[in-house]
Amino acid sequence: MGRRFSDYDESDVRVRPGKGKRPRSKDRPSHNDAVYGMVVTKDRGRWGVVLDDGPVVNCIRARQLKRTSLEVGDRVGVVGDTSGKKDTIARIVKRADRTSVLRRTADDTDPYERIIVANAELLLIVVAAADPPPRTGFVERALIAAFVGGVRPVVCVTKSDLDDPTDFEREIADLDVQVLRTGTDDDLATLKQLLDAHVSALIGHSGVGKSTLVNRIVPDAQRETGDVSGVGKGRHTSTQSVALELTGPGGGWIIDTPGIRSFGLAHVQPEQIIDVFPDLSEAADACPRGCTHLGPPADPECAWDDFAADSPVGRRAAAVRNLLAALHSNNEWELKQLDEER
Repeated sequence: MGRRFSDYDESDVRVRPGKGKRPRSKDRPSHNDAVYGMVVTKDRGRWGVVLDDGPVVNCIRARQLKRTSLEVGDRVGVVGDTSGKKDTIARIVKRADRTSVLRRTADDTDPYERIIVANAELLLIVVAAADPPPRTGFVERALIAAFVGGVRPVVCVTKSDLDDPTDFEREIADLDVQVLRTGTDDDLATLKQLLDAHVSALIGHSGVGKSTLVNRIVPDAQRETGDVSGVGKGRHTSTQSVALELTGPGGGWIIDTPGIRSFGLAHVQPEQIIDVFPDLSEAADACPRGCTHLGPPADPECAWDDFAADSPVGRRAAAVRNLLAALHSNNEWELKQLDEER
């Protein structure tokens, strides 16, 4: 039998809770007790942070940082359980200012920037001398991102025992970029000395031997390696960025990143590239307004044409024009074709 109206009293009335009269405080905790460390892993809402002189702790992001990107290489402040014990969680409450940021977009029309790594001092652009052959277009684009992001680029050529990379090395020689051969039988002493006491990142197409190189630099890394597919493109063997500690005299870190198929530069302006080279930037002041510095026939009055073609600055101007040409092309299909032809 159902209840009658007279059977109800005030305890049966459900009142939807409203806003309290007490205003919400705008004060936020200062977290002066936060301990700092570096983000070494990132995976689906969890960050691994190695604390200064401490353990690696598993972290989530604090609510106040929900719009703040946290990438491998970032310096962060952590509170909570920082013991690093199994099944413990700490919170990232602060992110220090970045000294450098390496960015890319999916293609040249994509407005969304993807941060590859933060606070890297060196960028190792890994290419193979063969299987797959070096793609100059990719290297040019990676160089642009490094120059603009404030990271020193170094090109590492793997598999130099399969083919002679001299012609490829000559194409980028005038950009004052260091090139190291890291073939199977090559001594890595120079590379290890370069990496010592620095935070470095590696990028490269899948299949160029990036993870193999990491395993040679950090023997305990045990990064998964894979074969190159029959169509000349590698399979993705690294799916997440991870920072690995170096064992050299000065310590340091090397950050292995997933293989990259495309390197969009929608976030880069031509002036940012030119400013990297003071001699070319100074000469550009004498160019007509609107000059793209691509040379004839696009810019018949470009001041860079006054440089002797066989002079160091003339060769550098030609190399930078290649970078600008890659940047000015906004058709993804054409960029891919150019990459394949090279």
